[in-house]
Amino acid sequence: MLLCDFHIHTKYSDGSVELRRTIDLFGQAGFDVITITDHVVNGDSSIGKIAHRFGLSVKADNFDGYISNIRHEAQRAWDKYGMLVIPGVEITKNYVSSDKSAHILIIDIKEFIPACWSYEKIFLEAKQQDALIIACHPHHMSDMSRSTLYLWNNRDKYARYIDAWEVANRDDVFNVISLKKYPYIANSDFHRTRHLYSWKTLLNCEKNTGSVKQCIRHNKGVAITLFRS
Repeated sequence: MLLCDFHIHTKYSDGSVELRRTIDLFGQAGFDVITITDHVVNGDSSIGKIAHRFGLSVKADNFDGYISNIRHEAQRAWDKYGMLVIPGVEITKNYVSSDKSAHILIIDIKEFIPACWSYEKIFLEAKQQDALIIACHPHHMSDMSRSTLYLWNNRDKYARYIDAWEVANRDDVFNVISLKKYPYIANSDFHRTRHLYSWKTLLNCEKNTGSVKQCIRHNKGVAITLFRS
């Protein structure tokens, strides 16, 4: 089984750890597959405008550099640790109301996708890029983070676009996902070093991007584990 984490932030958005150091933390901890998923924040709300002002979002003008640096570190990670690193982003639609807010992981992204687009346009563009679409922390969270409930509240409309849902995020477990029998994964939502110790995904597949995406989409050979020191 491959030990995986598909939800990781760095200093490219609101993470506290540089990209290179993040790679080393996960590599030294024995991970097989990770995805770097810094925020792409919507600019059409007051919360989103603050994120843009303080540099807490990947934007169109630095996206190519972001992807290039991830790919450079991915080669180093493979050579040094045998760890597969996949580029991604977290499309971040933040509003005052939790019922309007949603966060979406786009895994194996190739071209920039603005967070201000409609959900349908975001999903269709991600499908066009053959990227995975993951609904992250889709239900109420236990910490001080703002809950993101829009996708769950509108699951009848959007579930057909979504490849998997986070059934666990950091220390939270979302039982509603398992009760609906949706495809699932578990991630750390890594922002700080201590977040390394959290829920993770185990995949029974080959260690390459195509096999990882296929395993998650089919949701066979997928398990979760609580990773501790």
